[in-house]
Amino acid sequence: MRGLPVERGILSRLLSRPDEVMLEHGAGGELLVAKLRTMLSVPILALPLIAAAGGADTTQTLVGLVAAVFVNIVAQVWLALARNHRRHRWLPFATGTWDVTATSVVLVLLAMDDPVSGVNSVVIWCFYAIAIFVTALRNDGRLTLYVGALAIVQYAALSFSILALAAQPLISIGYGQATVAAQLERLVLLLIATGLTCAVVYRMQRLVELSGRDGLTGLPNRAWLLQRLPRMFQAARDDGHSLTIALVDLDRFKRLNDDFGHRAGDRAIRHVVSLLGEMLERGEHVARIGGQEFVLVLRCPIGSAWERLDRTRRELADSPFHLERGNETASLSFSAGLASFPQDGGDASTLLGVADRRLQQAKREGRNRVAALDL
Repeated sequence: MRGLPVERGILSRLLSRPDEVMLEHGAGGELLVAKLRTMLSVPILALPLIAAAGGADTTQTLVGLVAAVFVNIVAQVWLALARNHRRHRWLPFATGTWDVTATSVVLVLLAMDDPVSGVNSVVIWCFYAIAIFVTALRNDGRLTLYVGALAIVQYAALSFSILALAAQPLISIGYGQATVAAQLERLVLLLIATGLTCAVVYRMQRLVELSGRDGLTGLPNRAWLLQRLPRMFQAARDDGHSLTIALVDLDRFKRLNDDFGHRAGDRAIRHVVSLLGEMLERGEHVARIGGQEFVLVLRCPIGSAWERLDRTRRELADSPFHLERGNETASLSFSAGLASFPQDGGDASTLLGVADRRLQQAKREGRNRVAALDL
């Protein structure tokens, strides 16, 4: 029973919509899959010719050749669409559906000439597994589960329809005997392929998440922030809401580390993070971009942002920070600089530069203050 919460957590993560970083990686993965699909489609043209050389009849050879040509044409279409980075959100699910359904269609065409070939063609059946495995490159657990389920359902419907409708016994010189047990084994293999691919996707999601998170506080780091900010700016433009960037730096933090040790410094960082987190509203974020530096993304005008952040500044300065040893306390404070989107800039580099200039201004004026305007 102890394992159930963990399993639910994994399933919940796989079924949840990936964050912006994962979607960005997934879009690159979709383009890579499109290129691989195009490259792999070319050798498919040789499969009917190889089958013909091995003794396949003319009908099967022609069916395979027509299908191979069509697969190559569609692969070029998917590649063209994938080059439009993240423009078509439906594209991974559409291409996944195509990869599975194209395999099923080829098997149906083969079965029309020889029912056994429709259920015993190992080469064609392997494309179900390939379709499942390549979903790992999109970093979306929902896609892997969808494609895996689709492959299992389509192949189950195909194979058992053939077994039920075709004359018995199903025996072919080229493909052997078709049995229910063999089809069940293949369905189990598809289920295993789906599970393994889900494990890869989950692991990739965890690694990307950890690479975008600060180890001490669990906050997003600089890489996460720079990846996410352009999407936040676009959302602000589309929705017409205000956005303010706040660059926060703890005052004289090095002295705290020197006087009380790094352990106390780490506790102080987590204490400040807790206070900053309490002031955030829905859709707002705080990221740690340096030792004692933080960036807040606030969905409000710069005036409101100043009032909220200054209230947090006063709360921090008025509440002594208790150290671990004895009853000793230390005073904590921060300085901050604000920049408004789009008034102060339309991109991350410009806005962070303005916020940093105002932060340095706040420090020159004596620290423990929030600067929202240039003097």
